[in-house]
Amino acid sequence: MPKLKTNKGAAKRFRKTAKGFKRGQSQKRHILTKETSKRKRNLRGTTMVAEQDTGRLAKLLPHA
Repeated sequence: MPKLKTNKGAAKRFRKTAKGFKRGQSQKRHILTKETSKRKRNLRGTTMVAEQDTGRLAKLLPHA
């Protein structure tokens, strides 16, 4: 049986935690002048991946 390969794109975007996978927020790279301060503030930090998507991520990151 061949070795399991990690999906490198997913490895750069997601980290495994005890309760699932954490991810960064999207929509905060450019064209931020039109966004309100409240929206930009709420996009800071990380959040957890939805429970429905954790199975798919576990296949992409077999060694996580």
